[in-house]
Amino acid sequence: MPKIDFKKTLPSYKAKKGKFEIIVIPKLQYLMIDGTGDPNTSTEFKDAIETLFPVAYKLKFFSKIELNRDYTVGPLEGLWWADDMSKFTSDRDKSKWNWTAMIITPDWITKKMFVDVLEKLKEKHLKSVSKIRLETLDERLAVQTLHIGSFDNEGEILEEMHSKFIPANNLKMTGKHHEIYLSDFRKVRADKLRTILRQPVAKI
Repeated sequence: MPKIDFKKTLPSYKAKKGKFEIIVIPKLQYLMIDGTGDPNTSTEFKDAIETLFPVAYKLKFFSKIELNRDYTVGPLEGLWWADDMSKFTSDRDKSKWNWTAMIITPDWITKKMFVDVLEKLKEKHLKSVSKIRLETLDERLAVQTLHIGSFDNEGEILEEMHSKFIPANNLKMTGKHHEIYLSDFRKVRADKLRTILRQPVAKI
């Protein structure tokens, strides 16, 4: 079978800079790890990333060899929330943030396959392996746009999305703020980062 790249096959991985779009997101399966605190300084966030990718690649190779179904490992993604959502749009106090770091995983990967792969990775001593889970996310309707630049410059865009575009289109926010990191922020300059900003919504 041909190798699948979800960034190319799923419309939800496409967005335009300077334009808010209302899209329908299918149910998707992810590897997930939860945590709290500033991702720039949090050891917990670093450990989550260093656990997610080895598990994601081990599942990919398992799928290719055992199932003859190959795919490209997806980009890092994150769900973000706080008790006061203004922490995302005004003061951007990242110490108050909660997050779920995650990577998309094909729906043909079962819980048993996931558990078997974790067993094979025991010798790697991955720091957050006890926290990782395989779970389906059902966002349904969402608003998203492409942001190019530093994560610290997202506030104005999110304020416009949350306070203007969403209510103007008779929508209300329902789920957690979602970011898809199309660039590897460990390697790409801050002003060149490409990030999809997504907010699940529902019709009023």
